[in-house]
Amino acid sequence: MAYLEPSEFATKMVDSGEQKIFMSTKDTYIRAFMAGAILALAAFFAITVITKTGSVILGACLFPVGFIMLYLMKFDLLTGVFTLVPLAVIDKRPGCTMNELWRNWGLVFIGNLSGALMVAFFASFILTYGYQIDGGAVAEKVSAIGESRTLGYKEQGVLGWMTIFIRGMLCNWMVSMGVVGAMISTSAGSKMAAMWMPIMLFFYMAFEHSIVNMFLFPFSMIMGGDFTIMEYIIWNELPTALGNLVGGFLLVGLPLYLTHVKESKSKKTKAAEGSAVAAL
Repeated sequence: MAYLEPSEFATKMVDSGEQKIFMSTKDTYIRAFMAGAILALAAFFAITVITKTGSVILGACLFPVGFIMLYLMKFDLLTGVFTLVPLAVIDKRPGCTMNELWRNWGLVFIGNLSGALMVAFFASFILTYGYQIDGGAVAEKVSAIGESRTLGYKEQGVLGWMTIFIRGMLCNWMVSMGVVGAMISTSAGSKMAAMWMPIMLFFYMAFEHSIVNMFLFPFSMIMGGDFTIMEYIIWNELPTALGNLVGGFLLVGLPLYLTHVKESKSKKTKAAEGSAVAAL
C-alpha cells in the first residue's frame, strides 16, 4: 500500500494547507461547491437507504462513498480546511496569514452551502414531482430529523447547545482522521479504506457535520419540518461548525503537527549530543 510514515504525511498536511491558502477564488469556490453537493447527495442516499430498509448501520456503511468521491476529486469541505489551513499559518509559511485563512474559510463555507442547497432543492423536487404531491416516507423521516436536532436541543437550553457542540467536535475528529488517514498511502484503494472507517463511525453515531447539515435542515424545512431558519442556525449550524473547528484542529491537525512536524529530540539523541560536546 506504499505506506508513508507519520512524519511524511504530517508535512504533507502543512503543504496541503498552504496550497489551499494560495488557491484562486474561482478554484476555491468551485471545489467547495462540488464538495457540498456531493456530500449532500451522499446524505440523501444514506437517509433513503435507512428509510427503506430500517437499517441505520447499512446507511452508515454506504454514506462514506460521497466523502471518498469528493476527496479523490480534490474538492474541499469546510471541515477539512478547518484542520489543514491553520497548520500553514502556525508553520509560518511565506504569505500564509490569518487574513488569507479567513478568506479561504469564507469561500469554502459559501461554496459548500451553495452546493448543499442545490441538492436540497433537487431532492425535494424529485420526491414531490415539483411540489405537487407529498414527499412520502423519506420526507417524513427528514422532517422528524430536522425537528429533533433543532427543537430537541433547544428544549435543553445551554446544555443542549453544549451537547451539539461536542457532537460537532467528535464528528470532525473522525472526519479529519479520514482526511489525514488518506495521506498515509499513495494507493487509491488504501486511501479509500482509511477514509471509510472514521466516516462510517461519525455517521452511525449521529455526530454533527456542518456541511451535511447545510443540506439536511433546509431539506427538512422544505419537506415540512416545523422549525425556523434562526432555530436551525442557533441550535444546530453555529454550534456544529464551532465544534467541527475545535475537533478538527485541536484533536487532529495540531497534535500531528506538534509531534511529527515539530518532533522533539529523543532522550537518546540528546544524550549522544551531550557526550559529543563533552568529548570536545
